Amino acid sequence: MNISAATVGIPVRDLDAAVDWYRAALELGDVDLEPMDGLVEFDLGPVWLQLARDPDNAGREGISITLSVDDAATERDRLAGLGLDVSEVTRFEGVLEFFALTDPDGNKVGFVTELS
Repeated sequence: MNISAATVGIPVRDLDAAVDWYRAALELGDVDLEPMDGLVEFDLGPVWLQLARDPDNAGREGISITLSVDDAATERDRLAGLGLDVSEVTRFEGVLEFFALTDPDGNKVGFVTELS
């Protein structure tokens, strides 16, 4: 099996508001694809972020995305400075730092930095 990319789908209540929120929080450019009404995609490199209008499932547990970043603590401070809902940074010494960002629909986006 040779997997060349992955797509992570996140259900949201209000697609336009979610696009604006994710663009600001993750410093994204314009939407890369809009394959159908109610669905947009951002190309994040090896991963595609897909936002789908699906109010019945928005914010439910079980959806998981974790993004690797150079410095989790710095990103956490930046997002907190924007007034966004972020957890404290959890540090596993010599292993990793992790925090979670919660979007307006209750979906959680994890951020991790490997410390090895």
